[in-house]
Amino acid sequence: MSATIEEIRHSAAHLVASAVCSLFDGVKIDIGPATDDGFYYDFDLEHRLSAEDFPAIEKAVRKLIGAKLPFVREEVTRAQAQEIFKDQPYKLERLADIPEEEAVSIYRTGDYVDLCRGPHVEHSGCIGAVKLMSVAGSYYRGDEHNKMLQRLYGIAAASQKELDAIVARIEEAKKRDHRKLGKELELFTISESVGPGLAHWLPKGARVRIAIEDYWRKEHFRHGYEMLFTPHIGRANLWQTSGHLGFYKDGMFPPMNVTEGDGEKAVQETYYVKPMNCPFHIQAYLFKKVSYRDLPLRWAELGTVYRYEKDGVRHGLFRVRGFTQDDAHIFCAPEKIEEEIRFTVKFCLHILHRFGFQDITAYLSTRPEKAVGDPAKWEQATNSLRHALEAEGMSYEVDEGGGAFYGPKIDMKIKDALGREWQLGTIQFDFNLPERFHLTYTGADGAEHQPYMVHRALLGSLERFFGILIEHYAGAFPTWLAPVQAKVLPITDAQHEAAKAVLSKLAAADLRVEADWSNDKIGAKIRKATMAKIPYMLVLGGREAEAGLVAVRSREKGDLGTMTPEAFIELIKQEINA
Repeated sequence: MSATIEEIRHSAAHLVASAVCSLFDGVKIDIGPATDDGFYYDFDLEHRLSAEDFPAIEKAVRKLIGAKLPFVREEVTRAQAQEIFKDQPYKLERLADIPEEEAVSIYRTGDYVDLCRGPHVEHSGCIGAVKLMSVAGSYYRGDEHNKMLQRLYGIAAASQKELDAIVARIEEAKKRDHRKLGKELELFTISESVGPGLAHWLPKGARVRIAIEDYWRKEHFRHGYEMLFTPHIGRANLWQTSGHLGFYKDGMFPPMNVTEGDGEKAVQETYYVKPMNCPFHIQAYLFKKVSYRDLPLRWAELGTVYRYEKDGVRHGLFRVRGFTQDDAHIFCAPEKIEEEIRFTVKFCLHILHRFGFQDITAYLSTRPEKAVGDPAKWEQATNSLRHALEAEGMSYEVDEGGGAFYGPKIDMKIKDALGREWQLGTIQFDFNLPERFHLTYTGADGAEHQPYMVHRALLGSLERFFGILIEHYAGAFPTWLAPVQAKVLPITDAQHEAAKAVLSKLAAADLRVEADWSNDKIGAKIRKATMAKIPYMLVLGGREAEAGLVAVRSREKGDLGTMTPEAFIELIKQEINA
């Protein structure tokens, strides 16, 4: 039976650990799991590993692969395991984590032995090829108070051909890295002077964000949503009632203590910057009495929230401390919830398709063991999510017990141009907050009822979504999103006045345009615009200026010939509307 890619990767991690132990003295080993794109192994050793060590380690691994050493599983007693790993303190701690009722298993591969559940390949020859990629520091157990270990990253495949393809994808991903392109294309920056994980959208990045937000708001209004704007901070009792202080305090910034009032009336109040928008939307719901005739209420906000992401977790725009969620909350009568969920699923797909994502998979997460709310409500909510997905013909996977304690959910995951999966949209029931805040509406029977509440995001956070877009398009955004849609390139100073007239016409048509006023030759101007990944270049020489024309050059199609500015405006608007 052929091995799975997870078994190949995990087994390769063992071979790398064996090689490191054979090449260096005093190596202490921790763990080496498979990951989504490879594997890693954590080591504690005096020698500082670097890329210069990789050839020797890889050579030792190839020798182990050639030997076709079997991966032999053994079940041992705890006392036997303690003796085997008596010189491996990290393994002894991992051993202590294994529940008493669970068997202790080890795997032997030649002279190397590891504490491991498995599974593994049959023998080392089943691993076609291994390549080490990088080394980084990693705190033991992910705790910054523990010792820093050396984490060796690698990839593995069943054949050299497959490995080469993986390496090619990794190299392409490096070229598309949003941190690299964000700097080169002047889209965003993160200033350590301001603070880690706090992004600045530079003018070109801000243009893309505005295009995203304008489209997002327009579509929400078209689909029956209203907009909210809510504060950035709130009193501690709000977060106590919502449960965030009980469940999420470690992810929140420290409190701010202020004095409210003067003299004898002065009192100390505690405020927190918001990690979520939901309690504020609930306060808007509580503003006035709600009737069943008012429902559903669809309230959306591009709300900026703040979370205390620690060192080692933050990553470019993908994991930041301050970010804007495309958040919405839906308050709905129970009997209308299935219809509303289907409407929401369809809306989510509509938005994601517009941004160029067609490969979308849904994940349905059901009731966990520890959950709040009536089981009958859980069943109704879960069925409404399932029926909505099926009605829209969506493929989905079920994550049994994977829902939050307060409700089941749908997660929408897209695949980008490199086939990588990203979670974007989420549709999440909440039985907890309506109870905590005593939300009600007046039903047709005149009695008070509790509404269903649904948390809904389509893009996640704008920062993270922007990072995904940068990498998906390799910085070459489609025309409707491009920060500069067209650049006017006068050949000499004599065409500057004509170029200004063209700029004015394009800007009046709401196009995002710039001009290159430099003294560079036209070839250099074209190269600069090409490097900036601008969709259209409008070359303006003496003949074009005299005739009131521009020579149009497309990023995708090359030279399109000459045309009037008005014809170009029509061309680009047709492309955007398509």
